[in-house]
Amino acid sequence: MPNDPQARRAPIDDVDRAIMRTLADNARMPNNALAEAVGIAPSTCLARVRALQERGIIRGFRADVDPAAIGLPLQAMISVRLRAHTREQNESFRSTAPDLPGVLAVFHMAGSDDYLLHVGVAGPEGLRDFVVDNLTTHPAVAQTRTNLIFEQIAGRSYLGDPASATT
Repeated sequence: MPNDPQARRAPIDDVDRAIMRTLADNARMPNNALAEAVGIAPSTCLARVRALQERGIIRGFRADVDPAAIGLPLQAMISVRLRAHTREQNESFRSTAPDLPGVLAVFHMAGSDDYLLHVGVAGPEGLRDFVVDNLTTHPAVAQTRTNLIFEQIAGRSYLGDPASATT
């Protein structure tokens, strides 16, 4: 059902928005507390959350792990350019990048770079080794550029009403 474009485009009402906003603040909130917070019956709340999941709007409930707390205090964003923009090279990189050690996120980009990797490593040597061992040796990679992250400032995980977003 999440891949059904009709289901994904079905209207999202104020109750759905309240559920998403509340869960974005505390995804571990019990259903009865969530129902009370948004002003609906627990059975209705459970059905609404399940429907949002089935439609692919709520994609999951995740732990927000601090990389520094698990020995990865240095984070970086690494821009990657591929040698050629063929389906084979894109698929080759795309299929391996998420599983590389320390990769927190992979973004396929439009523009001057093809991919952007968010990585966490133990220190400068670990970052150097990550780039040398995993990226410069990858047959699809032509060039990398690394930017260190000084501080990660959290954004909102709930995006709100698309009509109110700036363009």
